[in-house]
This record gives sequence, structure tokens and C-alpha cells, in this order.
Amino acid sequence: MKKTAVVTDTNSGLTVEQAKELGVFVLPMPYIINDETYYEGQDMTMSEFFEQLTNKDNQVFTSQPTPESVMNLWDEVLKEYDEIVYIPMSSGLSSSYQTARMLSGEDEYEGKVFVVNNQRISVTMRQSVIDAIELIKLGKGAEEIRDILEEEKLESSIYIMVDTLVYLKKGGRITPVAAMLGEMIKLKPVLQIQGDKLDAFAKARTVKQAKQIMMDAIKKDIETRFGGADNVHICVAHTNNEENAEQFKNELLEIFPDNDIYLDRLPISISVHIGPGSLAVACSKHIN
Repeated sequence: MKKTAVVTDTNSGLTVEQAKELGVFVLPMPYIINDETYYEGQDMTMSEFFEQLTNKDNQVFTSQPTPESVMNLWDEVLKEYDEIVYIPMSSGLSSSYQTARMLSGEDEYEGKVFVVNNQRISVTMRQSVIDAIELIKLGKGAEEIRDILEEEKLESSIYIMVDTLVYLKKGGRITPVAAMLGEMIKLKPVLQIQGDKLDAFAKARTVKQAKQIMMDAIKKDIETRFGGADNVHICVAHTNNEENAEQFKNELLEIFPDNDIYLDRLPISISVHIGPGSLAVACSKHIN
């Protein structure tokens, strides 16, 4: 039987330390502040990152890893393993998948690296990594694991409350006028990720209302799409908003008391576009 490794990137929310505990490998994602490149989880803490992000004088962007960094990690892993399941972020949110898919076709990786396009990010992407680990334990090979994860790629939901419209305006997702009006009336938009797109879902005037919208939406998805709470993993995530995220988790536990709800931060690739203060709830269907 071939020895199979799971490789992902920090868009999954996994730190290098967490990845080591799980027995997987993680590629730090680059981001740029005022023309200088940094790497998620390596060069600054999340608190330091948000200090930079909220500084109005800074220009902050995300980037994809270079082909060299991807191949260097694959080469290092393949010294010990026979094959790799590589799980990058959603192809609809970044070109990382397309680049990795192209690289995996090179002669030295043919039949050794299987790139998963399962259209997930953050906590649902993390769940795909854990699912891959479990599938390896069941004796599945890298190609079969890729196929299973891609078959299940749409069996997840994410809802995100945005606390400020400033960063959506910076990213060009809303107009400056819409952002100004929204800030004046304290709008808390709720976004959704279903598959490979980040879309508007609803508008709220308060955090309390936004949380209720998200709880109702995830409850409906669990009941109508995923076969009930005992058939899903539920997660809460946030951007520099841990105290409120803990409270949100407890509110969800009142609805889903039998679920072990995981709490995590949203990765930098999302944080740059929505800013601090957000809350999110997500679920992923169990792999059968």
C-alpha cells in the first residue's frame, strides 16, 4: 500500500503547529503590506496583522503562493511519502488551484500529486483535510480521496456577518456611496459561501439580528440539505472577534446541544476583504 500524505495551505485555518499534530503539511499563504511580502502564521500574529490591516495608511493585499514554493513543499513531502492529496482553497476564490493542477501534470508529479478542487475555504476546507486523514485510515489512496472530496464539495455552507463595510469598499465589492450609506445606518450584511462564490445573503441592522439570520439559515440547511444535525460538522469562525464568537458558539449549542462545535479564526485571505469584527457559522456534511 502506498504511503499517502495530505498537504494543504493556511487558507484552511490550520497553523503549521496544528498541521503537525494532525500529521499533515501546510503551505503558508503570502500576503502583501505596502509592497512587502509576509507569510500567514510565520511573520506576525493575527493581532499584529489586524493592527496593520486597520491602519488606513497601509495597502494590504493577498497573493497566491509561487509555483516554486508549492513544488518545494511537494518535493520535501515526496521524500518520505509515495503520493500526495493536495487541498488548496476554492478555485472560485483564487487561482491557486489552477496553478497547482498545472504543476501536478509535470512529469515528476504525474501519478504522485492529486489536487483537490472541492471549492471550500476556512473551516469547511479544514474539514476536508480531516476527512482526507480519515479516508487514508480506511485504506483509500490519493486519487480516490481526491474523487470523494470533489464529489462532496458542495455539501457545506458558510454564512458570515460583516461588521464594517470599509473593507468591502476597498476591495471593490460595493461602491463608495453604498458603503457610506451602509455605515451611516449601521448595516451588518450577511454574506454566504456556497461552493465557489462569496455572495450577499441578507442585510441586518444589528449584530443580534445578523446572528439570528445566520442561525436560521444554517438550521434550514442542516434540516433540508444535510439530513439533520447528527450528519454534519458545525463550526464558528471570526475575524479578531473571539469573545463574541465564543458567545455565538454557545447560542448555537442551545440549538444543537449534541454537536461538538469547533471555533476558529477566518484566514487572512477572507479577513483582508471583510475586516475585523466578523462572525461566521459553517457546516459540512459527514463523508459517508
